[in-house]
Amino acid sequence: MTEELVELYANREVARRTAYHEDTLLVHEFEAGFEYEETPDQQKAIEEISRDMESPKPMDRLVCGDVGYGKTEVAMRAAFKAVQANRQVAVLVPTTLLAQQHYENFSLRFAPFPVKVGVLSRFQTAAEIKATLKDLAAGLIDIVIGTHRVVQKDVLFKQLGLAIIDEEQWFGVRHKEDRKSVV
Repeated sequence: MTEELVELYANREVARRTAYHEDTLLVHEFEAGFEYEETPDQQKAIEEISRDMESPKPMDRLVCGDVGYGKTEVAMRAAFKAVQANRQVAVLVPTTLLAQQHYENFSLRFAPFPVKVGVLSRFQTAAEIKATLKDLAAGLIDIVIGTHRVVQKDVLFKQLGLAIIDEEQWFGVRHKEDRKSVV
């Protein structure tokens, strides 16, 4: 596994991707929908992530902060920027309850915009999961939120552009690096 990681990071160091465009009017409209005032640290993280996404070098960024300090809003803004570039977003969370909570929060925050949010967790029936997987592979779902289910081999994306890992300390290196290898 160590050899695989060294190779992955060496490849990512020289890898280039299509850079995301500068923020559009729609991105600014999404930002304006945030009901709180950004903290200086939150604003700095948002700006740095946006700058990273506008670079042709693949982004690998860690955002840290206590509960209630707006990390989810930072993630949502990055997700919105990715969706505006016609890329899909995977949000990996450690628990079914957190997947459902994020699904509800993302759905509410993205509701005024043409963004489709899906969820993959054990709260869904087999039929719901099958439909979500089909729509995800076809590119009909922009953002999928889920537990370890998101990293299983049958989860295919049409154009994955951003992976967000919440509570990353709960995931093994292999789970995190597997997603990086396809973004």
